[in-house]
Amino acid sequence: MASSHPRFHYGWVVIIVGTLVVFGSLGLARFSYTVMLPVMQESLAMDNTQAGALATANLVGYLALSVIGGALAARYGPRLIISVALALAGVGMLLTGLANGFLSAAVCRAVVGVGSGASNVPMMGLLSAWFAPRRRGFASGIVVAGSSVALIFLGTLVPRILYVYGENGWRMCWFIFGGVTLLLAIGGFIFLRNRPAEKGLKPFGADTEDIASSSRSKGLEWGLVYRSPAVWHVGLVYVAFGFSYIIYMTFFAKHLMAEGGYSQQAAGGLFMAMGWFSLVCGLIWGTVSDMIGRKGALIIVYLIHTVSFTMFALWPAPVGFTISAILFGLSAWSIPAIMAAICGDVLGPRLAPAGMGFMTLFFGIGQAIGPSVAGAMADAAGSFTLPLLLAGGVAFLGAFGSLFLGQASLKS
Repeated sequence: MASSHPRFHYGWVVIIVGTLVVFGSLGLARFSYTVMLPVMQESLAMDNTQAGALATANLVGYLALSVIGGALAARYGPRLIISVALALAGVGMLLTGLANGFLSAAVCRAVVGVGSGASNVPMMGLLSAWFAPRRRGFASGIVVAGSSVALIFLGTLVPRILYVYGENGWRMCWFIFGGVTLLLAIGGFIFLRNRPAEKGLKPFGADTEDIASSSRSKGLEWGLVYRSPAVWHVGLVYVAFGFSYIIYMTFFAKHLMAEGGYSQQAAGGLFMAMGWFSLVCGLIWGTVSDMIGRKGALIIVYLIHTVSFTMFALWPAPVGFTISAILFGLSAWSIPAIMAAICGDVLGPRLAPAGMGFMTLFFGIGQAIGPSVAGAMADAAGSFTLPLLLAGGVAFLGAFGSLFLGQASLKS
């Protein structure tokens, strides 16, 4: 007989593996570029527009497969899709280390993006199957901390590798990160499971009402995803996060070095500090969203981002940079955690991966546009002040858009 309250629920294994999947699919695959950008840009003779376009290539790949990856996971099971896609991201990172120019690097980064989108989105959607509605924000909040662990790891390791290997250090970084991601893909296939029933369990935190509701849920009615007004509204709000945060993250180290006179090591140190502060942000805000509702949590987080990005632009001094990094760290990955919980709330556990994929389409559009726009603006203006102010303004629009979300449909 299935046990609803085992001493150790396998959902915790899913959380641990999910955190490692996010560590590889987002942390290593995307955010490592931030710390390596100054050296990589010089080695490949790229201007700021090309540097932004390289980030855009990665994010276009992410966008292309995020929707399809979520749908494939809903049909064939998240375990298989997550593992195969994460392996593809690892291969793409290995190939990035062999790039000899902007074009080849852009192609490789796009491949990494494809693997990232098709692994991260189903992983976040999988949590809805393993955790009851009142626990989804909590679970999502823990898993997104994989990105925080990566920031800590990258801020410490990348400057050291760059110092030891000199101009080829960024290539060695991609080789190492690609190998680690391939190992994580193997671990995901071994340990992940598509649903609690495979382990003779019920979702963690489920009570009789949750189980009855789940038993009444219908099959894969794809129209529920694309016809839901709540999903469309939340998706449009999600654009603001994708556009604004990726500008901040992509050019974080570059701005510190160009405007603040930071060394590579000092920029990496602040990047690592931001990672430490962000370690529990998803857990905090995911839990807050469980308590006060998704709408209220989104508004608060977007306003924090507005202040952080604006301060980074207008206070180009160590104090301003540090406060900005702390504010962003304390709220960094909370929006994806809340969005994952919303998908489970609105669509149920089986359609949650597809819903997350569809909402990530909006998020990905913002991400894909942001770096190229910011890079071109920086080349034209001679600094990153205007692009960062733009990021702050768009984050404020995210808060404003969240005001009109239907609270009843977004509260667990």
